[in-house]
Amino acid sequence: MTRTTPAGFAGILAFMGLLAGCAAPREPQAAPSRQDVIVYHQPERFCGWPANNGMWSWEDEILVGFTLAHYKEYPDRHSYDRDKPRETVMARSQDGGRTWRLERPESLADNSGEEPVACPGGIRFDHPDFAMRCRNDSLQVSYDRGRTWGTPYLLPDFGQIDIMPRTDYLVSDPESSLLFLTATKQNGREGRPFVAEAMGGGKTIRFVSWIGPEPEGFSIMPSTVQISPEHLLSAIRRYDRESIEEGWIEVHRSEDGGESWTWLSKVADNGAHAGNPPSMIRLRDGRIVVTYGRRSPPYGIRARISRDQGKTWEPELVLRDDARSWDIGYTQSVQRPDGQVVTVYYYSTEEHREQHIAGTIWDPGEAGG
Repeated sequence: MTRTTPAGFAGILAFMGLLAGCAAPREPQAAPSRQDVIVYHQPERFCGWPANNGMWSWEDEILVGFTLAHYKEYPDRHSYDRDKPRETVMARSQDGGRTWRLERPESLADNSGEEPVACPGGIRFDHPDFAMRCRNDSLQVSYDRGRTWGTPYLLPDFGQIDIMPRTDYLVSDPESSLLFLTATKQNGREGRPFVAEAMGGGKTIRFVSWIGPEPEGFSIMPSTVQISPEHLLSAIRRYDRESIEEGWIEVHRSEDGGESWTWLSKVADNGAHAGNPPSMIRLRDGRIVVTYGRRSPPYGIRARISRDQGKTWEPELVLRDDARSWDIGYTQSVQRPDGQVVTVYYYSTEEHREQHIAGTIWDPGEAGG
């Protein structure tokens, strides 16, 4: 991988100016042409954390997973009843995110209680109706767009104390895929992101690299896109309990297919309560979009767009700013065939006080516009 180092004092100044420009505060702007929808809401129930569960799309068919629990309001922690059961459910749209229906796949390991086993191989990563979900200590695949899920396969611990995966993967070829996961740090606390590779149809899963150095606080929940076969970008949720009050999002770049990484840019500060994870997608015109929840007033959902492959970011777009609580966010986004972006998240408003799953369909504008 080629590393670029500024030469001389002028180069150092230019480099520092670039970093400052990445993070410089600029006035947020209202997102153009947006429509808010309810994905799923039920009185007395809490819905949360799409980013933990995954989102997949096949043209205008979109599937998103989330947690369904019993509602119990707390001011300073997630508002669900810890004494009552939770389940993992999914919502599916057949019309590009305008309308949704709830699904309860019994075959999900979260719901079935089926213990994971070693993968014998044979995963067909390039199947046209393929979906993969990485959660807890296993991965699980579907070949019918998430309607049914196969045997859960155990993820190795790679010699770490604990593995904390959320679904983030890039298919490399019919028999292999890169997995972007999180592990505990050397002190056993959360956490540090890394790359693994499933090979031979999943029979072998090897550790590839850490994404960035071990942090003082946490560095978790990667969201990754592919620019070219060797050029990858991964957006990371960051928080430092000791020195700051707000979380932030930063991007790391690999130019050797994930074997090594360098820090690229800071996307945004996104609020108290340890911030919020990013969802990063690459639009068909090549621009990069990151969406995230903001957990400081005004609470809401925001986005930023990059036209130069993540080096710099345009002013924040406000997708919503009407949340009544900090307990929101965990976005997942996809782009529809017509170019609109569908961003799904959990949310709470004065009208719908219980945390529910909502979505915003919005226009990212034109490249060069």
